[in-house]
Amino acid sequence: MKNEVNEIKISYCEKLGTIDSEPLTAPYKVAELLYQNWDKDTIGLHETFKVLLFNQANKVKGVYQASTGGLTGTLVDLRLLFAVVLKSLSTSIVIAHNHPSGTSRASDADIKLTRRVKKAAELFDITVLDHVIILPNGGYFSFSENGLM
Repeated sequence: MKNEVNEIKISYCEKLGTIDSEPLTAPYKVAELLYQNWDKDTIGLHETFKVLLFNQANKVKGVYQASTGGLTGTLVDLRLLFAVVLKSLSTSIVIAHNHPSGTSRASDADIKLTRRVKKAAELFDITVLDHVIILPNGGYFSFSENGLM
């Protein structure tokens, strides 16, 4: 019997142009990058949860789609989310999801999830910079801009 375990595989791709890019700090720039990398065919159909991964210099390492849900919500397994964050050696993250309805405010469930992610991140010395809600029209809601971080 071999000693084998399940493994999460991630791969590195310079698709986002991270090597020469400027550090991302402004929420509107983060939202713009996320919107550019969102599937426009489904952004108004169902919720999707993603994490934007950063290095120590706040340069983007990648975007990981953590879950795809239904019309009004999606489940996020923190163990799988942080398996990717830790394996990518990210020091900070921005979590994001879309609101297919176009509602530009955070729900109670969104606020609770943000608190859970922040609490888990603290255990690994990872900074949660923001939680951004992306809207189908390209608009966004930033938790940090609205004092919810």
